[in-house]
Amino acid sequence: MDSGPQAPSGLRVPGIGRRLLSMLYESLVVFAILLFAGLAFHGAANGRGSGGTRHAFQFYLFLVLGIYFVACWSRGGRTLPMQTWKLRLVRGDGLPVGVGRALLRYALAWPSLLLFGGGLWWAFFDRDRQFLHDRLAGTRIVMSEG
Repeated sequence: MDSGPQAPSGLRVPGIGRRLLSMLYESLVVFAILLFAGLAFHGAANGRGSGGTRHAFQFYLFLVLGIYFVACWSRGGRTLPMQTWKLRLVRGDGLPVGVGRALLRYALAWPSLLLFGGGLWWAFFDRDRQFLHDRLAGTRIVMSEG
């Protein structure tokens, strides 16, 4: 899980395995966020979960996750699992990611993951070992100093 090639700005690019392990850890954090957000929604909906409520619930969870990821990525460039694995999200030129680019990455990550992880498999063929959603959003994951 050593870092791979150098990013254009001189930042080290982590290996694919390190990024995937960080995503595995991230799934535990996401599970906890969705659990508590779901409990709050369930309480507010008085236990009703049919018809339009179900679609509202799904959209609510999508928004909650979006707020979590966009806030973390645009304020420091990392989530707790990324911090643990010493990873940071930056723009292609190595500068911090703004809210707009973080929103774009979040939106592009969904099809990347849901289409049988095709956007993750992309990294095995990409010249810089970047995931497809990072390539399209103009972002990259690099090693963090601390």
